[in-house]
Amino acid sequence: MKRIIVVGGNAAGPAAAAKAKRIDRNSEVILFEATEFISTGTCEMPFVLSGKIEDYKKVVFFDEESFYNKKGVKVYTKHLVESINRKEKTVVVRNLTTNQTIDFQYDKLILTTGAKVKKIPPLAPGFDNLFYLKSIPDLIKIQSFISSHSVKNVLIIGAGYIGLESAESFVKLGMQVTIVELESLPLPGAESEIRNLAVEEIKKNGVTFLGVVPYEFIFDGNRIRGIKAEGRIMDFELVLSAVGFSPNSSLAEAAGLELGKFGGVKVDKKQKTSDSNIFAAGDNTEIINAVTGKADYIPIATTAYSQSHVAGENAAGGNKFSLPVIKNIAVKIFDKTYASVGITEEQAREYFFRSTSVSAIGYSLIHVMPESEKVFGKLVFDKESKRILGASFWGASQSAYYADTISALIRAKSPYSILEEINFNYTPPVSPFINILTILGKKTNDK
Repeated sequence: MKRIIVVGGNAAGPAAAAKAKRIDRNSEVILFEATEFISTGTCEMPFVLSGKIEDYKKVVFFDEESFYNKKGVKVYTKHLVESINRKEKTVVVRNLTTNQTIDFQYDKLILTTGAKVKKIPPLAPGFDNLFYLKSIPDLIKIQSFISSHSVKNVLIIGAGYIGLESAESFVKLGMQVTIVELESLPLPGAESEIRNLAVEEIKKNGVTFLGVVPYEFIFDGNRIRGIKAEGRIMDFELVLSAVGFSPNSSLAEAAGLELGKFGGVKVDKKQKTSDSNIFAAGDNTEIINAVTGKADYIPIATTAYSQSHVAGENAAGGNKFSLPVIKNIAVKIFDKTYASVGITEEQAREYFFRSTSVSAIGYSLIHVMPESEKVFGKLVFDKESKRILGASFWGASQSAYYADTISALIRAKSPYSILEEINFNYTPPVSPFINILTILGKKTNDK
């Protein structure tokens, strides 16, 4: 009987394991996860924190028993895979409850170890009021701290997606929030117009934003008391570090598997690593960017899910291929939605000699509807190849769907002129009379 071992149980791992079992019903599929939870929703955690989703258990979709009963996969939680012996095709697994180790033989191995939070050097582990928001245990620790302490002031380090979503969550819990960021504006990497709109939005909702402001931490034993900035001391009861993620590829690296320029595991179109018996999928891997054709690191849940299906099928003997990835993200920031697809104007200058952009403001609905609000859009394209390279939107929730349309056009390699030709629907309660994409398409004629 073939044995397929999957390492990592957050989202990609269970998907890969279930797919492998579906493809080869006679195989033995085993999944190891170091925490007590598998099949969890990471993107939903800020909304559990705010109370919009009532209980963290709602975003834990399976446990050991239910996953075995429904998918036929043996699951071992609180089991850490410590090393891989590629020559013997074994993994050393530590039972974190008993502290015992055991060797498991494999025929095929799938690494879905995900991403790890980046750490700030001055903030070593051990501070009682320092938290991250990457896993269900992280979420539980924050909620437990809030329930047992009087938390009125929160410091968030980093103004990326998690930082801004968490800021909204803490505000909804009635707390005063301050964000510190190394750059002058939030959302590093986004278009400058979007970043200026974002800082306006968070300030409008009572969040203090300190960008490019020198500060130093003030410690009180095992607690971060606060920071000193702009000549004053600011005290905080809770500190959230949200400075980004990096591939959790140390297990693969120690096994001698090839890594890419971003530190992620290098995989081919079949999600196979430099070892033909080992596959990898998810946030621990690098992908090929569909726009640039170059290696990239884009830790997105939907990409991890699709990769894991490819890895699971091929580990079970299939012949499935992953496509290059079009980055397509959306994030709700208080009352606004930010969506970004493809590459930004700055990135386009690096790869495309004749790239340029147009921007416009439209409406989410026809302007006479009381719910209508302005939507900002920016389209990036290459005049030489006629390709759409990317776009960014800010405004109503429809912004996410504009990005999806652009993603489809990028995948189809459609010329930017098509935006002016598309027949968009119109009905006053749900769509605008003139779509922002039509406006952007018309403006490309001026370039």
